[in-house]
Amino acid sequence: MDQIETQRPLTIGDAFPQMTVETTFGSITLPDDYSGKWFIIFSHPGDFTPVCTTEFVAFQTLMSQFQKRNTALIGLSVDQVQAHMKWTEWIDKHLGVPITFPIIADPLGTVAKTLGMIHTSGDTATVRGVYFVDPNGVIRAIFFYPAEVGRGFHEILRTLSALQTADYYDVALPADWPENQIIGEKAIVPAPTNEMEKKERLKQQEKGLIECFDWWFCTKSIGGKGD
Repeated sequence: MDQIETQRPLTIGDAFPQMTVETTFGSITLPDDYSGKWFIIFSHPGDFTPVCTTEFVAFQTLMSQFQKRNTALIGLSVDQVQAHMKWTEWIDKHLGVPITFPIIADPLGTVAKTLGMIHTSGDTATVRGVYFVDPNGVIRAIFFYPAEVGRGFHEILRTLSALQTADYYDVALPADWPENQIIGEKAIVPAPTNEMEKKERLKQQEKGLIECFDWWFCTKSIGGKGD
């Protein structure tokens, strides 16, 4: 893949770095090839490992849920493309789950290092990283899990749904949305930033357009539950 230089670790709000990579489905260019779509790129410590195998089956089993949300999946580890192909062949043969998303071959660890997916302990294996990238190629969320703990796929889907919902309605979303213990599936209206907005917020409350605990904590109903 192309050589990439970064000055600091990537973080939320950064543009996903331009790169051309080799995968089990051929060469792809990120983020350009996914313009207009969300994509999730995730690393795993290695092919033919038990926890990673359960994760790949989980990702594939939820494929329809990601597709419903206009989101592509891309795997990654510091293995050769032939190892990826043999492993996915094994998963299909023995577990009955064909892996239909591409897996990046990164034997030199160039992509993994760029994305901060190599553990600082000096181990050459990739950690369980997850990057959520929006249709504009901007990194919107980042998860990291240790090698010994598999990912929580309900939380990955919930986070993706929350990001898309927050964008669509221009709102913030509470803890455990859409099942928050205080406001349920309602959304939080961004807090006013000046006195004029504060007065407008109170007018909206009087009209029943929003509900407020106080002027800085107002909510409104939105459609669906992150679907």
